[in-house]
Order: sequence, then structure tokens, then C-alpha cells
Amino acid sequence: MFYSKKLKKFKEIKHCFFSRKGGVSEGLYKSLNCGLGSRDKRKNILKNLSYVAKKLKSNKKNLILMKQTHSNKVIKIKNNNSNKKIISDAIITNKKGIILGVLTADCVPILLFDYSSKYIACIHAGWRGAFSGIIENTITKIKKLTSQNNFYASVGPCIGRNNYEVDLKFYYKFVKRAKNNKRYFSKKNSKKKFFDLRNFINDKLVRLNVKTDHVIHDTFKESNNFFSYRRSSNLGHKDYGRCLSVIKLN
Repeated sequence: MFYSKKLKKFKEIKHCFFSRKGGVSEGLYKSLNCGLGSRDKRKNILKNLSYVAKKLKSNKKNLILMKQTHSNKVIKIKNNNSNKKIISDAIITNKKGIILGVLTADCVPILLFDYSSKYIACIHAGWRGAFSGIIENTITKIKKLTSQNNFYASVGPCIGRNNYEVDLKFYYKFVKRAKNNKRYFSKKNSKKKFFDLRNFINDKLVRLNVKTDHVIHDTFKESNNFFSYRRSSNLGHKDYGRCLSVIKLN
């Protein structure tokens, strides 16, 4: 379990970036796989989700997860939609007791707290979502609901720059959007580059006046601590587990 130094100072919230440790799953999914979209045994995933909720001194029924599609869609969780299937890549709420969760396996989990309005959010920010505005949309949605804002965010464990290999088509897509995006890439060879997803996201948050800290761990590199889509693909695995990051308003 990993925590943000910034977010931990607020008594109004609880949060955690969970590692892959502490659960009951086996094999490829050992041990705290929380991905209901994986091929892991459902009973094991549900036990793992109960473990997460218990760590936040709550019940699994209060844990809200998304069906994540790498979109820029943000949904507000109200009492009347908390039990429905949520298809989005960010969720926000100002309801006490609800645990918002985001699943990742190399993508970036962002936990957000607006101290002024007491809104919380979690964001699934892979390159597609970040590129298409999931972070901006989340901030905008909260600002539309309340005029007083004081945002804090923590950027959680994700794939590190030196392990995020991309092709030139990917690189040119970003540079076409903005020449300054070149700074997020470094050369591997004549056909490949490395992409710094963490800093790409950090700079977006800074531009949006969000006070940001980082829980810096490389999900690809740290196989004992994290699941990784890319690592599993490179090893020829048929599937992979997902880590869960959560935030709750007390």
C-alpha cells in the first residue's frame, strides 16, 4: 500500500494506492487482483475488493468502480447511480462514505481532492485518455458544480519512462498536437522512442492549477509490487491483473 504525503494530511479523506500484495488470487493474478474485467476467478476478485474496502474501514457495497475505456468521459456519482454500471474514465462525488476506485496496470491512477468544495475524484489516465482530455474534463466538471476550488492531486504508480517504448507514429501524433510535446520523448533507436507519461500528466495538472505530488514507482519494473499490461504482454501471458487505487470522503 502506498500513500500521498499531500493527501494524507487531510482528515476529510482516506486514500490508498494498493499494490498487488495482500489478496487471495493465484497464478498470473497473485495476489490482490481487483480487475473484474480480468479472467481471474470472480470469487477471488470479490474477496480482494472486500479487503480493500475493509482497509478503508468500509464495506464493499460502498466501493464504486468504472468500466474503463480510455475515454475522456467523467461521471458524477450520486445516490441514485451508485449501483449502476459506470462506463467512464473518471468519477467524482461529494457524498460521504462512497469509495471511488480506479484500476490500472501501467496507466496512471490520479486521486483528486478539492479542499474547498469537498469533491473527490479518481481518474484513469492512460495516454489516450490524457491526450483526449480526461484530466481537463474532470477539473472542468467539478468547477461547473462549485465556484470555489482548491485542488490537490496525487499521481500514482505507473509505467516508467525507460520502459514505455513507443513507435514513431505515436511520437508524431503528440508532436503534431504541440511541438513542445517533444520534451516527453527520448530516443531509443531509429524506430523507437521512450515516452514519459508521468510528466505529460504532471504538466497538465500544473497548468490546471492543481497542487500535485507523486507516488513514484514503475509498474513495469517492480513485478513484486505491481501488475503490468506491458510486462505481461512481453512475457506472453494471456492476461494480467489490475491494481486498485481509491479515495473516500469521510
